[in-house]
Amino acid sequence: MPIKAIVADDHPLFRLALKQAIIGILGDEILEADSFQASLDLLAKHADVELVFLDIKMPGNAGLTGLTTLRSQYPDILVLIVSAEENPNLVRKAIDFGASAYIPKSTPLPEIAAAIRDVLEGKIWLPNDISQQVSNMANLADQAFANKLAQLTPHQYKVLQMLAEGLLNKQIAYELQVSESTIKQHVSAVLHKLALNNRTQAGVLFKECLGNTDEAASD
Repeated sequence: MPIKAIVADDHPLFRLALKQAIIGILGDEILEADSFQASLDLLAKHADVELVFLDIKMPGNAGLTGLTTLRSQYPDILVLIVSAEENPNLVRKAIDFGASAYIPKSTPLPEIAAAIRDVLEGKIWLPNDISQQVSNMANLADQAFANKLAQLTPHQYKVLQMLAEGLLNKQIAYELQVSESTIKQHVSAVLHKLALNNRTQAGVLFKECLGNTDEAASD
């Protein structure tokens, strides 16, 4: 039985190559997206998508925020990061925040097939050459934040994301088409679940942990 998936990458040639590589495993129900917003649009239309192959650096996706957005809004969908970045610290962060696999773009096709099979069996897949390094790089602060982030509802996550962008309650209420009092309630719930004192701390923590893959790669 075919498994519907989305290949989200802004490079058309890579999308085509990856699509051809996974058709033999998943079947031909492979959708393509050239931006993160296009991925969300496809997910809104196709409730039966089970896998998303997500590039870290593409329009609309800043660092690992795309990953955590998908994990918040579609917790049953498996997200496989596909990236040219191979720094073990970034790989570890991606796994901490819910990725089912981290596939470097240099990965040979047979290994990509093995990664998909492992993920479908409920396993976490990492490249052999960096798997041991990642296992030795556990970051308790990232893991703790990931656990707290997972407690947020999709609406609370969206509010947190907009706080990190510097938006005021009034602006967030306008964007989400709700009352300002509702946003105040969401902000209070976010701060409580993240065990933080104010919105500035929440925004800074969100950006530090998720927003910059270059910083993650140099930690």
